[in-house]
Amino acid sequence: MKITGLQITYGLLAVIGVCVTWYFNLQPRETSYIADLYSTSASASFTNDLGVVITAFLIWSFIETKRLQMSYKLWTAMFVFTFVIAAAMTVPLFLLLRERRLLAMDQK
Repeated sequence: MKITGLQITYGLLAVIGVCVTWYFNLQPRETSYIADLYSTSASASFTNDLGVVITAFLIWSFIETKRLQMSYKLWTAMFVFTFVIAAAMTVPLFLLLRERRLLAMDQK
């Protein structure tokens, strides 16, 4: 299967998503992570915004998994990784895997 520029872009975004989030996740902190999410109005707004976006992504990705006949084990892994690693990694990773599936379906 041919690797496209879009696939490379999604792959790079997934790697960047891990790096930029975990750099801050690994920093020592004096307060709890959850408390930090709501420590300012800006961070609370961003936290709530991200929660809505993640919910929409998980619903959409579940439907896409079914529509494209992708593995539900893959979707389950994306669900877990969204909360354990970072949505900044799982969203572009799912888009990469979706793009590869679409190309594979077109070649049939």
